[in-house]
Amino acid sequence: MKRIAVVTATRAEYGLLAPVIKELRKQEDSGFRAELIVTGTHLSKKYGMTVHEIENDGVRIDYQVPISVASETELDISRNQAEVLVKFTELFVKERFDAIVLLGDRYETLAVAIAAGNTRTPIFHLCGGDTTEGAIDEWIRHSITKMSYLHFVTNEDSRRRVIQMGEDPSRVFNYGSTSIDNVLQAADMTKKEALDSIGLPDCKYALCTYHPVTMEGESVDYQIGEFLEAIKAFPEIEFIVTKSNADQGGARINKLLDEAETSIENLHVYTSLGVRRYLSLMKSAEFVLGNSSSGIIEAPAFGVPTVNIGDRQRGRLQAKSIINCNSDFNSICIAITKARENAFVGNCRESKGVYGLGNASVKIANTIFDKLGKSKIDLMKAFYIVPVKN
Repeated sequence: MKRIAVVTATRAEYGLLAPVIKELRKQEDSGFRAELIVTGTHLSKKYGMTVHEIENDGVRIDYQVPISVASETELDISRNQAEVLVKFTELFVKERFDAIVLLGDRYETLAVAIAAGNTRTPIFHLCGGDTTEGAIDEWIRHSITKMSYLHFVTNEDSRRRVIQMGEDPSRVFNYGSTSIDNVLQAADMTKKEALDSIGLPDCKYALCTYHPVTMEGESVDYQIGEFLEAIKAFPEIEFIVTKSNADQGGARINKLLDEAETSIENLHVYTSLGVRRYLSLMKSAEFVLGNSSSGIIEAPAFGVPTVNIGDRQRGRLQAKSIINCNSDFNSICIAITKARENAFVGNCRESKGVYGLGNASVKIANTIFDKLGKSKIDLMKAFYIVPVKN
């Protein structure tokens, strides 16, 4: 029997992997099995125990690997990675999967990739080749790319970058982002249903997420202070904010948000909304605000304006519906005002996203199934030399 394992450590990552997991499991039989490993913040009460969201989706969980999610200091991150490396090496030695599926650029994902390398377990990687110059994710993502055998990128620019890193074009596939699959399939709640589910009446609202910008010198307190002042400047808009991830500084952001919620009437903070509710809320939002990749990838597919703050997403391929601004109060307010202008909103409705057509998960699953069904994967990859024109 061929066995492939899909690893998820965070709510956002699971949202992108979910359609692939479901497609892989459609092909399960006596000769093939797709197993799900859940770890990281999914198993943390502090981050909402989002393992229950996976269970509520009716998705089978095959392994749970608890790890520390402390993220206050650089030492916390390194300790977490060391724990991940040991625990996943033990798991991979015991189970001997034929391959694992990893997504993106999380620091714990890098440790999982190293464990796979040490146990000669092939890696099939999603979302490589992107650039996010304001975050530590940049070098982590490219490192995982070089450890991986198959590459499922989200756009043509990323495909070229992966090949430029020496990966054979025959192993690099641009099928678009699975997030667009979710846009078409998962956002099925009406505006009223989505708002009712979080206890808000019918209203004008913005959907927000603010993650740490790990490569910037500005303090988290300053950035969140300016962000909150901007929210107060638009009392006619309700701001629905999902908490930050477990990057260094994320816990501090969440503490500041919890404190501010008690005094800012139009601020509503949630640990996690789940994929279906999050995307359903996005569909009817006035705009998306913050520095999450969802504002770059999913929001344009809905025709919803995005105010992208700071440099965390700098370098990503962007649609015309995205307004980039600095992290200070004035810049954010100017960008929000522009995002609400009728002419700009109209242009957003007519613009198209740049991350695929919504059929990525089917193509990814079929390619994985086909690859595993063939001869044994040779991990001794030759470095592909990109032809240079003189």
